[in-house]
Order: sequence, then C-alpha cells, then structure tokens
Amino acid sequence: MNAYFAALSEALRAADIFRPCLVLDRDRLDRNIALVKDRLAPGLGVRLVDKSLPCVPLLSHIARALGTDRFMTFHPPVSQAVLDAFPEGDLLYGKPMPVGAAKAALTRGGAGWWSRVCWLIDTSERLAEYGAMAAALDTELRFAFEVDVGLHRGGFADPAQIKALTIPERLHCEGIMAYEAHAPEIPGLFGGAAKALKQASAKAAEFVAALEPDQRRILNIGGSKTALLHGAAVANEVSMGSAFVLPKDFDTPGLDGLQPAAFITTPILKTGDALLPGPAWLSTALQALGLFPRKGCYLYGGKWMAEPVFPEGMKPNGLMGLSSNQQLMGLPARVDVKPGDYAFLRPTQSEAVLQHFGAIAVFAGGRIVEFWPVLPMG
Repeated sequence: MNAYFAALSEALRAADIFRPCLVLDRDRLDRNIALVKDRLAPGLGVRLVDKSLPCVPLLSHIARALGTDRFMTFHPPVSQAVLDAFPEGDLLYGKPMPVGAAKAALTRGGAGWWSRVCWLIDTSERLAEYGAMAAALDTELRFAFEVDVGLHRGGFADPAQIKALTIPERLHCEGIMAYEAHAPEIPGLFGGAAKALKQASAKAAEFVAALEPDQRRILNIGGSKTALLHGAAVANEVSMGSAFVLPKDFDTPGLDGLQPAAFITTPILKTGDALLPGPAWLSTALQALGLFPRKGCYLYGGKWMAEPVFPEGMKPNGLMGLSSNQQLMGLPARVDVKPGDYAFLRPTQSEAVLQHFGAIAVFAGGRIVEFWPVLPMG
C-alpha cells in the first residue's frame, strides 16, 4: 500500500496538483470492468447509473468497454447532459419524477426527452398524472413500473395491481424496474442475502408475468452490490455504477476481487504534537486515556464522505471534530509525515463525492494523464 500511494503522490507532484482532488485510477478501473464482463451472467445487459458515475468521459469509457448504450438516470440536469453526450443512449429513470418536473424537462429540453427517456411509474395516481400530461402535450411517452420486490421503498407491491390498471392510450409500458438493495443487508438469522435475492427474483418474475409480451423490453433488476449475483432467467438487464470505482460502502461479497479506483487526495498542511484548545494538562490526560492522539496533522480541507487510508493509521478525532477547512487527523507515533506530503481517503460512496472537486485527475501508467470534467450537481 505504501508503494502505491507513494507512486500516486509522485504523479500528483509532477502534475502540479497541490489541492484537494479526486483521483481516478484508470488501470484499476479497466481491471474492474474486465471482471464485471467476465462475471456477468450471459444474456444480461448493463445499464450504467449516471448518479454514481457522474462524469461523461467516465461513462463513455465504461459504456464503450461494455458495449452498452443504456443508462439509469435520476436528476433532470444530469439526464440532459447524458442525452446530449450519448445520441443513441436509452435512459430509464431510477426514481419517479414529480409530473411537474417531467413536464418541465419535456418542454424545455431537446427531442431526446420525448423518445429516449423511459419514465418510472410507482402508483396508479402517478400513471393517471402522466397520462394527462401526455394528452395535454399531445405526445406519446414511455414508462416502466417500479415494483417492490422486498426493499419496501415504494412501487407496486402486488402484480395484481398492475393487471388491474388501465393504461392511458398515450403511455406505453416498457417493463419493470425491480431494486433489491436490501438483500446484502439481510442477516443470516433471517436467511441472509442468498435467500433475499432468491425471493426478490421470484417476486420480479411474478411482475413480469403480469405484463403483456410487448411490455417486456426493459426487465431491470439489481444494483452494484447484487448485479453479478443474478442470472438472466427473469431480467434482461442489471444496473451498475459504483462497482466500477468501488467506494468503501461497496465492499461486499458480490464484488470480491474488484479494487478501489477512486481516491480523495489532499496535501498535509501541518504536522506535530496534537493539542486541544485549553490547558495543556487536558490534552495530556485525554491522551493518557486514549481519547485524543499524541501526534497529528492538519489537512487541506476535510469533512468528506470518505475514510482515511494513507498514511496508515490516520484517523479523525471526535473531540476536535470535523472541519471542511483544516481537519485534524490523528497519527500513530510510528508514522513519519511532513507538510507537503499527501493524504489519501477512500470515498464511502461515489455519487456526489465524484462531483465535489471539479475535474477528476486520471491516473494511468504511473502518471496523471488527463482531467475528466464532471456532470452538474443541478
């Protein structure tokens, strides 16, 4: 690990990067893509999640390698950017949009909104709203049903509900979106992940059976944590995003072998003895109790959704708290760092975090080779 971050540090210095920055290891990314391709069940396509990979060059790199033009989208400003960047792209919404937001996007955006976006419908009321909107705009719209296969975050809970619906004539059902993010979190006491996934697949199959044959173009299931655990018996595509850069929250058995490919890096501004404000004896007493570090450093920035990974043993301290300006990090006595060295943190998630630092510095072949712009936050 020391050699890896030493190489990253040298690349950052050579590129004159002396500020907080998001670094993407393209070599690791490519290995992760190759593993996904190797493990993906035959017959399953991949729909790339734009909120988790909010960078057009990053999306393009993965889409080209996987041969996919399918995207799952969540936020109209990002959807617009993806529509513009991928003229052949097919977008499925991963959450239901308020009808007002959909109407605004349709009337203010380009042609892609009318033909290449598949909206998500979770209730009969929303179906009626979208039907009325399509009639008012004199247009045809595509949609998929959000179905509940165990997550209980909304959507249709019973296939009979779908069979009982009358679909407005200007709306065309493309299929279902079934998300089972709960499965990896189910404890063994209640059957564990394997049982939860089996139940989710069985429930999804019931919803598929409730559709007409011409309503099954999009049979979407899974997310990054579960996509590689599914076969093609029920679904024809899985959604994936975070897995390709593997933030900390995605260290799950379903993604064994993939490597973290994204890191926050920032210069260390100050090092030395760690002291709390107030009398010196207070720091000494708390250090003796193991509640406050004896040695520490201050980072350029901080308070990110990330966990420290280098220098080894670096960690925040609850007594001093977090700071987005200069964050104190405790250091083990054995660690020898100086101002100007780099600290590295591993994001806990990729969505939002990848957009926080401006252009992403791309590391490949031992150097920073280019900068990839990120998508708008909104």
